[in-house]
Amino acid sequence: MDTKLLTIRTLLSNLNSLSDQTRLAALRHLHLMSNQDPASRPLIAATDAAIPLLSDALYSTSHPIQDHASATLFNLSISVRNPLVSSATLLPALSHLLSHHASSSSPSAVQSAAATLHSLLTTAPEFRPLVGANLHILRALIEIINNTDSPTRSVKDALKASFAVALHPPNRTVMVRLGAVPALFGLLANARKRKTGIIEDATAVIAQIAGCEESEEAFRKVSGISVLVGLLGFVSGSCGGGLRTRENAVSGLLNLVRYGGDRVALEVKERGDVLDGIVYVQEHGSTKGKSKAVALLKLLLEGGGNNDKIVEDLYPVESHV
Repeated sequence: MDTKLLTIRTLLSNLNSLSDQTRLAALRHLHLMSNQDPASRPLIAATDAAIPLLSDALYSTSHPIQDHASATLFNLSISVRNPLVSSATLLPALSHLLSHHASSSSPSAVQSAAATLHSLLTTAPEFRPLVGANLHILRALIEIINNTDSPTRSVKDALKASFAVALHPPNRTVMVRLGAVPALFGLLANARKRKTGIIEDATAVIAQIAGCEESEEAFRKVSGISVLVGLLGFVSGSCGGGLRTRENAVSGLLNLVRYGGDRVALEVKERGDVLDGIVYVQEHGSTKGKSKAVALLKLLLEGGGNNDKIVEDLYPVESHV
C-alpha cells in the first residue's frame, strides 16, 4: 500500500480514539498534510468515514480539535467536492459549530466553517438549496454579521458564505425573512469600527439579496435605497468608498428596480444626484460594473422593470492556513 495512503488511514483511525490527545495529534497532521500537499486531499476525502469523522470532531468542546478539523474540511473543499456535498454529516456539524459562534465554538473554527460553505456553494450549485433549507446555518451567519462582538475575520467569512448562499435565488427570500437586511445595513452603519473590506463585502451580499420580491419592503424599512445611493458618493458630499462598493451599490439598485418595477425606479430617481453616481460607474467601473450601470440607467430613464437575475461570484476561494 502507498505510504501516504497508509498514513492517512492510520490518522483517520486515530480519530476514533477516546483520547483527545490522540485525536488532536491526528487532526494536526491531517490539517498540515491537507494544507501543504494538495494531492493528499482526494485521498483523505475518499477514505471511508473520513468526512463523518472530521465532521464529528466539530462537536468537540476542545477548541484546538475544532480548529484543526474545520481547517482540514476547508482544505478538502478546495479540491474535492462530491464527498463533502454528499455527506449526511457535514451540514449538521457545520450548523452546530456556527450556531455556537458566541459560546462554545472557537473563532478560527467558525471562520473555517463559513469558508467551507463558501467554497462548496460557489462550486457545487446542487449544494445551494440544501444549505438554504438549513435555517440554523442561515440564522447563524446572520447572527455573526449582526453581532458587534464578532471578530472581523468571522464577519468577512460569514459575508462571503452568505453571498454564496444567495447565489440560489429562492434562498434570498429566506434570508430576507430571517432578518438579513437590517443586519447587513446595521453592519454598514458600524463599518468604520471594522477593517477595510467590510463595506465591499457587505454591499456585495446586499446586492444579491435585493434580487427577490420581498426585498423591496425590507429595504424600505432601513432606508436601503438612500443608503445605496449614498454609497455612490454623490449625495451631500458623502464618500461611498471604493469603486467596487459603488459597483455593488449599482447592482443592488438594479436588482431592486428589476423586482420593484416603476415604483422603485421612481423612488431611486428622486434620490439626489443618483444618475451622476451611476454614470461614474459606467465610465470608470469594471466590465461587469459598466454593464450593470448601463442596465440601471436604461431602466431609470426608459422604465420597464423585470425579473432578470444577477448571479455573480465576486469571491475567489482562498486557502486557510
